[in-house]
Amino acid sequence: MATVLYITAHPLNPEESYSLTVGKQFIGAYREANPTDEVVHLDLYKENIPQIDADVLRGWGKLRAGSSLDQLSEAEKSKVARLEEILNQFMAADKYVFVSPMWNFTVPPVLKAYTDATSIPGKTFKYTEKGPVGLLPGKKALHIQASGSVYSEGPLASIEMGFSYMKTILQFYGIETEAIFVEGTAVSEQAPFIKEKAIAQAKEAAKRF
Repeated sequence: MATVLYITAHPLNPEESYSLTVGKQFIGAYREANPTDEVVHLDLYKENIPQIDADVLRGWGKLRAGSSLDQLSEAEKSKVARLEEILNQFMAADKYVFVSPMWNFTVPPVLKAYTDATSIPGKTFKYTEKGPVGLLPGKKALHIQASGSVYSEGPLASIEMGFSYMKTILQFYGIETEAIFVEGTAVSEQAPFIKEKAIAQAKEAAKRF
């Protein structure tokens, strides 16, 4: 049995979101193909994801200096402990499905905060004399990304910083990563066709994921 983290980063519901619609179809097909696997849904807009702020940096610094968790301030303790929970859950999973829109050429802030929480030296990657090495090999991820224009190829590909960021950070951890793009939906007459094509692609991908 594998554990799949289904991580969504959109404040609306599937009826209002292309990315969530495709993600929902993917997960439905995945569950049908893998009935014994555990799928854990993390709606990042409903999760407590501390930003790496002064409390976190000071708390981590105190822990590295030998302090115990109980010796941290209440703010430091609560944020550091929550970040540890997020990290441990991420590391324990076998597969990851990220679902997000492209906002301002990249991922929503909550998804960036989530990757900040999981990018910890000695946990998801390590530094060596030959450079950084990912510590989560053998795991895989899928990123479902929706956008109004086409960014995966063509003249706008150079400014696509959503999936390119997710692929970079996940491969930094050693995680094999692929994508399904729901793109070009701003052309209203093509949007239904684009959505259905992405749904078909998602259902097919779910069988082999």
